[in-house]
Amino acid sequence: MARYARLIGLRSLMAIDHFQNIFPTAAWDEEFSWLATQRPTPHEHFDYQAVLGHLAGHAGNLRLGVGVTDPIRRHPVLIAQGMLTLAHMTRHAPILGIGAGERMNIDPYGLDFSHPVDRLEEALQIIRMCFSQVGRLDFKGHHYTLDGALMELKAPPGRTPIIWVAGHGPRMLELTATYGDGWYPTMLATPQEYATKLEAVRTSARVAGRNPRDILPALHRFLVVAPTERDARAQLEHKAIRALGLGTPAEQWARVGAQHPFGPSFRGYIDLVADRYDRRTIDEAIAAVPPELVENGPLLWGSPEQVADKLREFGDAGLRHVVLAPVSGLVSKSAAVYSLWAIRGIAHSLAHARRG
Repeated sequence: MARYARLIGLRSLMAIDHFQNIFPTAAWDEEFSWLATQRPTPHEHFDYQAVLGHLAGHAGNLRLGVGVTDPIRRHPVLIAQGMLTLAHMTRHAPILGIGAGERMNIDPYGLDFSHPVDRLEEALQIIRMCFSQVGRLDFKGHHYTLDGALMELKAPPGRTPIIWVAGHGPRMLELTATYGDGWYPTMLATPQEYATKLEAVRTSARVAGRNPRDILPALHRFLVVAPTERDARAQLEHKAIRALGLGTPAEQWARVGAQHPFGPSFRGYIDLVADRYDRRTIDEAIAAVPPELVENGPLLWGSPEQVADKLREFGDAGLRHVVLAPVSGLVSKSAAVYSLWAIRGIAHSLAHARRG
C-alpha cells in the first residue's frame, strides 16, 4: 500500500490504532463480506507504531501518520516518544491523529473511559511539552502527573510531529483550536456542516491567540466508489456497507426520521462495541438502517468523477487534506481493486483543479 501510494503521488498514508473492529464476529461470514473468506476474524490489528516504523523505510515523500490514537491506552509521553522516533525515520514530519477514545478499545480491556475529553486535554498539553521543551517535565493534572520526567528525544529540524485532533463537539473543537495543527473529523455529512464547525475552530483559535490559518482543515472519509453511479448505488445495498450506518450517531438517524436501534443517546462509533451483540441483533439493526442515511450521511460515494466533485464542494467549505478509506473493498475483490485504482484518478483530478 505504501509503494502504491507513492506511485500514484499521494501525500499521506495513515494507519489506524485499534484492538478490535467495528464489525462483529457474529456476522463475519461470506454473506457479510468476501474478506471473511480470507480472514477468520475482523479483529486482527497490528500495532500502529511498529507498522509505521516498518513503513518508514518505504515512505519516500509520503507523510506517515496514525488516525487516530488515544491517551487512555497509551500514556501521552509514550505517544510523543513514538512520534518523535518516527520523525527521525521519515523525510517529513509525521501526523499524530489523536482523539478522546472509543469504547470498543477501552471498556472490554478494563480501562477507564470516564472524563475522556478532560484526559485528552491534559494529554495534549503533555505531548506539546514533549515536542517543544528540553529538560525536566513537570505537570500536575487530574489524570497525569510528571515530576522531573525526562524526554530528551527531539525531532530533527523541520520534522516536529503534527497534531491532528479528531473533534466534533464544541469542547473538542476548542481543543483543536488550542492545541492542534490540524482538525480531523469524520462524522460530518455535508460541506455546510463542515464549514460551520471549521468556523467554530477558527473562532476559538482567535480567542486562544492563535492564527486560525495555522490549523489545517482535514477530513477522514469512508469511500464507496465504482465505475458508475448505478454501480456505486448498488454497493450501498451491500450488508457490510449498510452496517457502517450503525456507527452513525443517533442524532443523525433522527434527522432522517429514524431511531437508532441501539438507543436515542447512542453516539455511534464512540459507543459501539460490536462483539457485544449477537447475530440476530446485528442483522435486525443493519436491516433498520435507513437508505437515506447511507446515501446522505457521512459516507462518500459515487463514480470517481462524482466523488471528486463532492470533495471539491468540501474544498469550497475549507477542506485542504482528505484521507480516504475505500470501504467498497468490503463488497468484493474486484471492488477492492477498482477502488484503489479510482483513488489515483480522484487524487489527480483534485490536484489538477488546485493547480488550475
